[in-house]
Amino acid sequence: MSMNSVRAENAGARYSLELKDLRKNFGKTEIIRGANLAVKAGERVAIIGPNGAGKSTLFNLISGRFEPSSGEVLLNGQCINGKKPFEINRLGLSRSFQITNIFPKLSVFENLRCGVLWSLGYKYTFLKFLADLDDANARADELMGMIKLDKKRDVLATNLTYAEQRALEIGITIAGGAGVILLDEPTAGMSRSETSRFIGLIKEVTAGKTLLTVEHDMGVVFGLADKIAVVVYGEIIAYDTPEAVRADQRVQEAYLGSSVADQQGAGH
Repeated sequence: MSMNSVRAENAGARYSLELKDLRKNFGKTEIIRGANLAVKAGERVAIIGPNGAGKSTLFNLISGRFEPSSGEVLLNGQCINGKKPFEINRLGLSRSFQITNIFPKLSVFENLRCGVLWSLGYKYTFLKFLADLDDANARADELMGMIKLDKKRDVLATNLTYAEQRALEIGITIAGGAGVILLDEPTAGMSRSETSRFIGLIKEVTAGKTLLTVEHDMGVVFGLADKIAVVVYGEIIAYDTPEAVRADQRVQEAYLGSSVADQQGAGH
């Protein structure tokens, strides 16, 4: 292998996720306008911006629900444009949604076991009883402990509290072992105390993974993220550490405004 090939290979593997001049049009309306982003393996990135800025559209482009009008989405150096969501998932990217997406009539344990089956090679088979799948059962038990729902093992998901349902969804999201995790407003609708506990949970269960999260709660953003990407009118106008973004005049004018000053005054 030539030196140039080595450099190209290293450059391609340097980031877990890259957006290169990404654009998305709906008819004549351009929603994402040349977004560029490079996220290193293991980084936690919060995507923030005003309502209508294009944050959810970015998530949908990354996860394959939308196809880019132009530009590229690269997962571990591989272009994933045009791939279906399940294909992207099998390449190592998993996401949650704003609206809790679980199996309400299954127990906590059964929800998590469903999440691990494909990654353990069980695909589509009717020849095995789930109760006999020792590795799947053990992994589901492990996940229950991670998301602090081991005492709710046999409780139907519909009977969990809202915060517990969100924790279960995160458990399902990480169940397949994906290295890149997308969480869409994971703390929306939670109380302050629930949110505080949830930040710790997210940090714990995504340790060593690459995390992108869309979040409006600035306490969560500054408490969780290694870097912040600020989206305004379909463009990423800033991408830096929380401290640098907090001090960026453009960001304050476009989005953060008085909330930054308030948090600085409060010692956050």
